[in-house]
Amino acid sequence: MKHLFRHCLVILLGALAIGAQAQAEEFRVGFVNTDRIFREANTAKAAQAKLEQEFSKREKELNDLGNTLKSASDKFEREAPTLSESQRAQRQKQLQDQDRDFQRKRREFQEDLNARKNEELQQVLERANRVVKQVAEAEKYDVVLQEAVYINPKHDITDKVIKALNAAK
Repeated sequence: MKHLFRHCLVILLGALAIGAQAQAEEFRVGFVNTDRIFREANTAKAAQAKLEQEFSKREKELNDLGNTLKSASDKFEREAPTLSESQRAQRQKQLQDQDRDFQRKRREFQEDLNARKNEELQQVLERANRVVKQVAEAEKYDVVLQEAVYINPKHDITDKVIKALNAAK
């Protein structure tokens, strides 16, 4: 009787192991590299071009203002030895005021650019997430990760997502 019980137990454990292995093989994991999507997807490229167009005029004005300030500073350095103390102090104060104004404008520009960039990237990410979900459902993935320390390339579905994103209008 004891021998029969052991035999049944071994068969039962073997069946469970085979069942667990079959279940493990059915579990599908995918990985999406969002950095690649932000670099390679047409929607991300269009967002980048939109931002460049939107901010190029301000950036040029800011660069011109910086160059003007640098020229004025260089001119002051050359002329400083020949200026009277009061003229030197007055010009130095003007340069400091101009520099402070330039730094403020540059900071505002960077803040505006970052805010708009975040808005555009959020829209790209939302579209990408919808496409990831479609791909995952169509190909029966159980889970799709967006960040991982290591991922086997066979689980990377980024190319599929980028193709689907680029195909969508």
